[in-house]
Amino acid sequence: MINEFRKKYNLNQEVVKGLDALGYKSPMAVQDRVIPHILNGKDLIVKSQTGSGKTGGFGIPIIEKIVIEKNLPQVLVLTPTRELAVQVCEEMAAIGRYKKVRCLPVYGKQPIYIQLRQLKQRVHVIVGTPGRVRDLIRKKHLRVDELKYLVIDEADELLKRGFIEEVQEIIRKTSSDRSTLLFSATMPQEIEEICSKYMVEPLRIEIEQEKQPIDQIKQVWYEVADDWKFANLKNIINRDQPDSCIIFCNTKKKADNLLAKLNKGGYSCTVLHGGLPQRDRLRAINLFKNKEVTYLIATDLAARGIHIDALDLVINYNVPIDCENYVHRIGRTGRAGEIGQAITFVSVHEKKQWNLVQDYIGYKVPLKNMNLDDNSTNKINNREKKKLTRGKREAQHKDITRIRINAGKKKKIRPGDIVGAVCNIKGITSDDIGIIDIQDTCSYIEIFNKKGNVVMNELSKSKVKGKDVKVKQIKRPRL
Repeated sequence: MINEFRKKYNLNQEVVKGLDALGYKSPMAVQDRVIPHILNGKDLIVKSQTGSGKTGGFGIPIIEKIVIEKNLPQVLVLTPTRELAVQVCEEMAAIGRYKKVRCLPVYGKQPIYIQLRQLKQRVHVIVGTPGRVRDLIRKKHLRVDELKYLVIDEADELLKRGFIEEVQEIIRKTSSDRSTLLFSATMPQEIEEICSKYMVEPLRIEIEQEKQPIDQIKQVWYEVADDWKFANLKNIINRDQPDSCIIFCNTKKKADNLLAKLNKGGYSCTVLHGGLPQRDRLRAINLFKNKEVTYLIATDLAARGIHIDALDLVINYNVPIDCENYVHRIGRTGRAGEIGQAITFVSVHEKKQWNLVQDYIGYKVPLKNMNLDDNSTNKINNREKKKLTRGKREAQHKDITRIRINAGKKKKIRPGDIVGAVCNIKGITSDDIGIIDIQDTCSYIEIFNKKGNVVMNELSKSKVKGKDVKVKQIKRPRL
């Protein structure tokens, strides 16, 4: 089957190979609308809901246009949260893997020396939060004078979090010879002002949802006393056996308490809230995304900007205090045209807020009785989803081996030295070599086309720049 992206947009073979590995065969609505204009260098203002495929919409044409040989960053993507920065970076890196595009996430709370070390090497795409990006630019660690694309992602959320001044400062420091792409679910006046001030004849595109949320997400609620919520939660997850489920709580304390109870019951779960160190937050997201845990217990930190494929179920353990957060919570499921499921527990003292939520969404959510009848259809569907998700994940990495050698900058190793040593191996060419990351005492090399074992065996017997090296295979990287 011919990949529709290549057929419609004449993309190069390396980009199409990356899309095939991700399982992207044909464009979604937002992608079909924006890709041709980005390829033609237009400024765009795109109004589109989260979960519509917009990261691929801007990521695919931008990766196509990147010039690999250039050393300075050509792309800057601004996101409202660290978690979203990591996810956008991860997706763009996956699209550009076979083109050897280097992507770097930058955000606060991560030690800056890690980011400075990466910035000293060739980096094509920077994805970051405005505060850290601005600081790096101010201190001249990040040069943006050769920037060709500036993407402002989730612009309304950037506004809500108070980042607009940082965003405008960053824009003023970038090259005027750039394409500016702004994506937002809503268009407040402050966002409109940025568009008119910093964009050149932008084309406006609005993506209508194919289905309304009430059609796309099966919503129900249960009247449950606070003291009985945990027992009913166990009944539901034991009945439905979701492959992946986010359980939303209103506070960090409630989330931690629920985590302790579920862990005690032997459930596979982790927690995500603003009280965790950044490393633990990213670890929680990775565990959940990679299906290493089934249940993510979260506060509204996770209600927007965290993208999980094929999420079976969202459970609101508490009715959200902010009505808008209900929409963002349940929007984690039912993405990309799939039917999702959302359950809300409502205690007596939460009924008033629950009525406000229903007024806000303009829909009376059906009340259900706690019925523990076997839901075998759900179980079957969840097993099938699990197989598909696992297959998609394995397909992305099935022909890639990441190896480590114990030689780096301190031994004056350069990328060319590694390429030369690897290409001296019989049957290996530069097309089999992916991104090379040289650190102080070691280097990491991606080997494509299922040739990792050959390279490891031969490299351990040979020399790199006249030096013997130890070679080790490592697990696939997580950004």
